Amino acid sequence: MTKDVIALVKKMPDPLSVIAGLLCGGPDKLVGTEGDGSVVQLCDERGRPLVSVEAPLLIQVRGEAQRLLGTSEPEVPYWWTEARATTGVREAEQLAGTFAARLAALVGGTVWPQEAEASLAVVPAEGVSALPAPAAAQPAVDVLTDKVAVVIQDRPVVAMTAWLADALRAAANAELGLQIVTPAGTRLSHAVRDSLPGWPSRWVVRDEKDGYYDGLSGAVLEWRNGLFATVESPDANAQDPRTPVAASFHEDIEDLGERQLAISFRAIHPAEERLVLGGALESVWRGITGGPPSGWGTEEPANLPWSPRQLTDLAYERAPEPTWSVVVGAPERPGVATVRVSRTKAGVEEDVRLAFGYGPGEEVPTDAVRGAAEALATRHGLQSMLVQIRRARRDLSVPPRFEGPGVPFAFVLGAEEVRSLPAGRTRHTPLTEPPIPLGPKTRPALYYPLPGDPTDLSAWHHFEHLMRHLKGLRGAP
Repeated sequence: MTKDVIALVKKMPDPLSVIAGLLCGGPDKLVGTEGDGSVVQLCDERGRPLVSVEAPLLIQVRGEAQRLLGTSEPEVPYWWTEARATTGVREAEQLAGTFAARLAALVGGTVWPQEAEASLAVVPAEGVSALPAPAAAQPAVDVLTDKVAVVIQDRPVVAMTAWLADALRAAANAELGLQIVTPAGTRLSHAVRDSLPGWPSRWVVRDEKDGYYDGLSGAVLEWRNGLFATVESPDANAQDPRTPVAASFHEDIEDLGERQLAISFRAIHPAEERLVLGGALESVWRGITGGPPSGWGTEEPANLPWSPRQLTDLAYERAPEPTWSVVVGAPERPGVATVRVSRTKAGVEEDVRLAFGYGPGEEVPTDAVRGAAEALATRHGLQSMLVQIRRARRDLSVPPRFEGPGVPFAFVLGAEEVRSLPAGRTRHTPLTEPPIPLGPKTRPALYYPLPGDPTDLSAWHHFEHLMRHLKGLRGAP
């Protein structure tokens, strides 16, 4: 049984319903709180946590349960309540399932996974023991060493939940890496992949053939000295010292005709009271899909209808600390973006990573890219923009398989950046096509189309030549 159980209910769980659910272990199981009361823990008689229950989240965005759990969902709005069992305690997993099943039965709704609804009876749990809550009672952390915090997840898609975001922050504050361990069938959300720090943080996949491997690189891993690390060559004098790659990482590689249009850009705005954030992202979204995003939030599932004003208010409240958020599209046109807002000397910066998914027979709207870029350049303080096309899943989740890198399709340099460089350098480049001016003739941004087939990796060669040229570096990369 999974360690995470989620109740999707139509009504807000009232205190009596939550209490009834928490009595799933009998009256000898005690209730405590963590995280300023946002997390309720079901504990044994010695006060050790068995199940941690997150505060219910009101979901007002269609498709999030399908995107993250692969299940149908109630009509929006509905309430999403997560219960996480202490790792390695079988009775704790049963308690989590029974809690969610009782909650769904009392207020109306469903439970994920479906088998967790099997019983509403009190779980016999005499003699149950659990390790003390690690990492300052972070409910998502299963193993803590002096090098990394390890999170074990068993769900279709590892999402940037409130628990995982808390674990990331706690690990960063403690100067530790975060390692996420999953079974082979699990995928990462776009938001988790983009937010996962560098080494020693990594995605660790359990594998029948090779034991463990890195889900993003395929490198075979082993537990050594308090963290998952790449397997060392058994022969120090081997002619090929490269880390072995798991066979599962390269299995079943087949082009199914699915594509992603990936757009990353940075916009800089003057720090003034009338500033409204999110307009740059919405402009690109409308330019590519014909409509605005559907929802956003500071975690996954995204729970709020799209609102640039609310995004701005949140960033203003958190300043000068940066603000991270996730933005999603409608199920009919998969789209996910992460937005990081920072206050810098230059002003207010928006760093956006955005992707749209397309299935077989769906055309990637490359013709709309230039128009979206021009809107950013003329109205939203564009600094730079890179557009790529990837052979990757339409649903935008990340499997533990080789998908290949994106192929650069176009690069855009904002008007201020163009102005700061010699005109001869920005307009006369090694590319076969000249740059296309965007915006006012007196202060244009420049759009650089990259030559070649959008699926041809040689486009990276042209992109590297362009970058070296713009930086004033000589010679081939």
